[in-house]
Amino acid sequence: QVQPVESGGGLVQAGGSLRVSCAASGRTFSSYSVGWFRQAPGKEREFVAAISGSGGNTYYADSVKGRFTISRDNAKDTVYLQMNSLKPEDTATYYCAATLMEYSDSYYINPADYDYWGQGTQVSVSS
Repeated sequence: QVQPVESGGGLVQAGGSLRVSCAASGRTFSSYSVGWFRQAPGKEREFVAAISGSGGNTYYADSVKGRFTISRDNAKDTVYLQMNSLKPEDTATYYCAATLMEYSDSYYINPADYDYWGQGTQVSVSS
């Protein structure tokens, strides 16, 4: 079992960069796939990026592909989301989620596949 905790959100101007982190303590952290999701006011939660337990497999939403990079450091039980070329439409609460992988080094994009969720961190991009 893991408990994700997000950090690193804030306010940034359009075109800027921000890195959010997800710390999730657990002796078998490398057995968990981790995903980032976001939710803007009045909108549904949407998938942003996911990474497999080893970090060898990643997947991105089309809206962030080429601008965001997900990575992990299993020695630090932490997953990162580096966000570059930020746009006002990236403004949202960003959530980290984790789940045990059912298949070798897999990742998941459906929020229903995740068992453990953090409280979220706010990212605001001004125009």
